[in-house]
Amino acid sequence: MNILKDNLNAAREHAVDFLRWMILAVITGLVVGGVGILFVKGLGLANAFRGGHPEIILGLPLAGLALVLLYKISNYENDKGTNMVISTLHAESQIPFRMAPLIFIATITTHLFGGSAGREGAALQLGGSIGNQLGRWFRLDEDDTRLIVMCGMSAAFSAIFGTPLAAVIFAMEVATIGGMQYAAFVPCMCASLIASAFATAMGCHAEAFTITEPIAFAAVPALWIALLGILCALISILFCQALHTSGHLFKKYLPNPYIRIAVGSLVIILLTIILQTSAYSGAGVNLIEEAFLGEAPKTAFIWKIIFTAITLGIGFKGGEIVPSFCIGATFGCLFGNLVGLSPSLCAAVGMVAVFCGVTNSPITSLVIGFEMFGFDCMKYLLIGVAISYMLSGYTGLYSEQTILQSKFKTQEINIKTH
Repeated sequence: MNILKDNLNAAREHAVDFLRWMILAVITGLVVGGVGILFVKGLGLANAFRGGHPEIILGLPLAGLALVLLYKISNYENDKGTNMVISTLHAESQIPFRMAPLIFIATITTHLFGGSAGREGAALQLGGSIGNQLGRWFRLDEDDTRLIVMCGMSAAFSAIFGTPLAAVIFAMEVATIGGMQYAAFVPCMCASLIASAFATAMGCHAEAFTITEPIAFAAVPALWIALLGILCALISILFCQALHTSGHLFKKYLPNPYIRIAVGSLVIILLTIILQTSAYSGAGVNLIEEAFLGEAPKTAFIWKIIFTAITLGIGFKGGEIVPSFCIGATFGCLFGNLVGLSPSLCAAVGMVAVFCGVTNSPITSLVIGFEMFGFDCMKYLLIGVAISYMLSGYTGLYSEQTILQSKFKTQEINIKTH
């Protein structure tokens, strides 16, 4: 009787927890999804206007000065971006709610005036900040607050990027590699699906890229893809080091944030004029589309690294994820054209492999590949992601990310990325 009573009590507690988290997740999905929809619409208008008026990039220095002033007035000059969200998941800090409106305005401004940045990093900060505030309003304890922050991250990523399955895994995987918090699985799933459905109903659709020349799995193509995975690991290390070094050097030699963002903006304008193209402004979706057609410029991946490193290094806001997709896709296209393998297949592998290398998130990378490209080429995606994950070492975009398990041995190492 005691065993039966204990089981019934446990079942009742689990049912209450389930219903409680379903309610919290639905609220989070609707709130964060709604903000995500506004963010996507705002980015769409900004990118469309910049596309029709490329000369607006001449206003980049003034836009940068305005953003620095905005962050100063808001008393948020030491913004750590996505690292702050990850730090919150480690119970090492709290996300201020003002991060949400600031990153919303700053990212749209960066895109409007031609900075090279993504949107998913901003999505994580939006979702994390709003989720943390919901935790305060609902008076959740520290552990439950971390769960609702993950719900917010999932909802924002899902609404803005359109990959609801990957959004669930990424929020659980990114903070501690090798130590996923499965307690967040159901809440993140619910929040992600609600936000995705809301965004779709409001006309926000995911970017679609098609592998135009799929190849049946065979030994020779697999060996080429393995080589591509190795090279993507090196590219991911290069990208991370470029971002870290750029930020460090700009702060060292131009310590005044106003001078730093003005000078860096002039460098971006000068490079744009020299190259006679605005292709490297914004997230880089245009270059990804060209890569899947096998037509991306040969040096596009290098220039995207340079433009993104400068843009984020001088203080503009946004994300690194879509730029990493762009770098991987354009490099994969170049690789495919050089070795005579399907450029679109190599672009797809390059996208997920570089993303994996910079985020250290192999499961998320695979799920993104499956959601975006289907299962026809999944074995090639698997090869690229697995090799890039291992050989990218312990570098990463996020300095607060913890690598719990070694990539080379079955042992715990518990170190931060660098």
